Amino acid sequence: MVKVAVAGGSGRESMPNREIDVDKANCTLEVALEIIDALLASKKHDITILSRRKAPEIPIAPEIHWHMVEYDDKNGLIEALHGTHTLLSFVQILSDPDQNSQKNLIDAAIAAGVKRFAPSEYGSKGTTDMAWWRGKEVIREYLAEVNAKEDVLEYTLFQPGLFLDYLAYPYKTAKHVNPLQTVFDFANRRAMVVDGYEDAIMTLTTVSDVAAVVARAVEYAGKWPMIGGIRGNRVTFSQVLDIGRKVRGNSFEVAKAKVEDLEAGELKTSWGLDAVHHSVPKDQSNDLLKQVSVGILLSCLKGAWDVSAEFNQTFPDYEFSSIEDFLRKTWEGKL
Repeated sequence: MVKVAVAGGSGRESMPNREIDVDKANCTLEVALEIIDALLASKKHDITILSRRKAPEIPIAPEIHWHMVEYDDKNGLIEALHGTHTLLSFVQILSDPDQNSQKNLIDAAIAAGVKRFAPSEYGSKGTTDMAWWRGKEVIREYLAEVNAKEDVLEYTLFQPGLFLDYLAYPYKTAKHVNPLQTVFDFANRRAMVVDGYEDAIMTLTTVSDVAAVVARAVEYAGKWPMIGGIRGNRVTFSQVLDIGRKVRGNSFEVAKAKVEDLEAGELKTSWGLDAVHHSVPKDQSNDLLKQVSVGILLSCLKGAWDVSAEFNQTFPDYEFSSIEDFLRKTWEGKL
């Protein structure tokens, strides 16, 4: 059994006969809940959630412990982490520009003797052209710094690429992670690509596969790889378009963006994203939607979404969901 602490692992969800009273819902917390469920299902771990909020009156699950913390209180964090083997962070990086919360978590983990740590990642391997993820680079640099002279904290960066579930938008295919609109809009049979770069690589992994692999990694007795690539499907934009035509019909519109326009921060395509996650304020949504489209398209050209496969190699028996099978099943019978 592994004693696991989940930082930022509280979320808000409605369930039959219970309501979890938590911080404002966001994508990171939704991922945390998926992974907590996978850890619970294994029945192998002692799980503690670290949260700024008091424990809900009706617990998420009777097996879960709850520890109220303040991320600016290092001594309190050290106390909360005593005896912890693995610390998983799902701290929302957008809410902490200087990433002090995760830095304090790292310092406290080292002081408390935590063996392994996973920072708030769960996306691309690179962050170029994606300003909203610059906080990830801050933490990557900090982890390298604290381990510069000797390895004082084992860690991995869980990187599964883009959630394949997002290509099911607006349909929800995961228990907790809500669907998001992307440059691949299967609902409206259309996609955005960069003109001349149709062979740019995108890694797409289902939420359930990510949660299952992370749960396996927690119980893994060997040393974690520093880069924790989880490669469900490695495909080109052209391949995604071909699959789109197969599962949604031959009429699949392709909006081509010019690389020079994207570099200038402009998105000159026939359509753009119009649905934003519910955690984003409405007055920021239009700008963020354009940033996301531009950032994802540009970063793909630079290899940011071509993630590695360390955990595929660690767990060679694990069978990942096929992109075509997943999308065919998702869209079968839908207009």
